[in-house]
Amino acid sequence: MRMPIALASLLALAACAVVPRSVPSQEQFYARLRALCGHAYEGRVVTSEEADREMAAARLVIQVRSCSDDALVIPFHVGNDHGRVWIVSRQPGGGLHLSHEHRRADGSEEAVSGYGGDAAGPGNPRRQEFPADLASRDLFVRENTPASITNVWAIEIVPGHLLAYELRRPGRFFRAEFDLAHPAAAPPPPWGER
Repeated sequence: MRMPIALASLLALAACAVVPRSVPSQEQFYARLRALCGHAYEGRVVTSEEADREMAAARLVIQVRSCSDDALVIPFHVGNDHGRVWIVSRQPGGGLHLSHEHRRADGSEEAVSGYGGDAAGPGNPRRQEFPADLASRDLFVRENTPASITNVWAIEIVPGHLLAYELRRPGRFFRAEFDLAHPAAAPPPPWGER
């Protein structure tokens, strides 16, 4: 049976069509996070562990402060403590990395700082999880915080609605949610930057 010329022509054209490559989940996630650049958002602790009581009572604000193609710098303000910063960066071979910096008011680095991990698998555009990497696990052992070895951090973004930050490990779960529908006043820069 011979194929009609019109059908053969359509099939040939379809075979030549350029199908746009889908954007990997991590790139979509990074773009969603980057879209928040320059804005601050207030949040609250939504879990109820005793260890988080003090933080739950404080004003929580994040600010997506510095954005480039390679890294997003997000200070996390807890009351008058402006020394916590999350950094989401793109890795040279692809993928995302989350690191945490902790500094004192004078800008000096705390002993437990610089920890984090690479995104586990492709994740999805809404949520990425970051298990503690080897360097972080070594730091936790060295600084006598061995429970943190199994830390998995996560960031979740629902555009226009919320950004959530999580920490979980056996016996521990922390989650804070930030309201993306209502930008907040920008807090002071971390560790005295101007």
